[in-house]
Amino acid sequence: MPLSIEALARIAGARVVSGDLTRSISGVAEIASATDSDLVFVEREKDLAAALASRAGAIIAGEFAAACGTSKTVLVCAQPKLGFVRAAACICPTPRRAPGVHPTSTVHASAMLGPEVAIGERVSIEAGARVGARTQVGPGAVIGHDAHVGADCDIKANVVIYPGTKIGDRVIVHAGAVLGSDGFGFVRDETTGRYEKFPQVGWLEIGADVEIGANVTIDRGALGATIVEDGTKFDNLVHIGHNVHVGRNVVMAAQAGIAGSSVIEDNVMMGGQVGIGDHARVGEGAILGGQSGVLSGKVLRGKRVVFWGTPARPLREYLKELAALARLTKKS
Repeated sequence: MPLSIEALARIAGARVVSGDLTRSISGVAEIASATDSDLVFVEREKDLAAALASRAGAIIAGEFAAACGTSKTVLVCAQPKLGFVRAAACICPTPRRAPGVHPTSTVHASAMLGPEVAIGERVSIEAGARVGARTQVGPGAVIGHDAHVGADCDIKANVVIYPGTKIGDRVIVHAGAVLGSDGFGFVRDETTGRYEKFPQVGWLEIGADVEIGANVTIDRGALGATIVEDGTKFDNLVHIGHNVHVGRNVVMAAQAGIAGSSVIEDNVMMGGQVGIGDHARVGEGAILGGQSGVLSGKVLRGKRVVFWGTPARPLREYLKELAALARLTKKS
């Protein structure tokens, strides 16, 4: 949707330091491919010259651009990338399905659909399920019996939401995700050597404003709940085991895996392929580098401390160990 610079500045929380307030912007782009109708952002001062030399119709940048002395339209704010995100959401809104239920879908008579819900092709909504207002559900999705999906959610194609799962408002679930499946719990019979399944009769609770990537799997609790709190974001191919508790505003990159009964506290950042053993705890604000491993039962604490390696330890310690190992290798 085309917007004037004045409107974009208001949305982004920015001020205009040069250019035409009435100019219309209808797209967003990276600097190299931008056209004169696109908005771009600059976080680092060293990239400002390239943006000013580009065809971009407008630039949103940090305070370093306040006195750049150009005729190009420049907006300045404290967090230019955040301002760009907010502007982009208005310029390029996510397409929505038309409200209604596609004739190929099945909705049980006892299921409850809120106003303006959009149900795509071949969707199955089982007995007692609830779907909140303005939520859209993509083709082939399954919402199990007594599952609750909040308002303004976006459930993409082929998502499976198991019975009893509870999902808050404004949650995005990408294609192929499976929410609320059985956890990996078995007890070995020492006499026969066979494994017998531990009861998986708990449930899964997902808070508001969560985003779940493609092919993510989150297990239901065994006897209680698996919990994902508000604002958390999972990349593609993340796995969360049963009875895990993930706090608020946690971010996990692709292929991270959390074993059962572990706790990930608020504001944790986790790189790709991180592995967390069972009954472990990662303290508030910790940062785990890619491919780090946390052993079962371990506790990591240190807000804004970067942990790396397996077993995960503070980055400074990890680098010292690597350096010592390199010296030993040279001596041998």
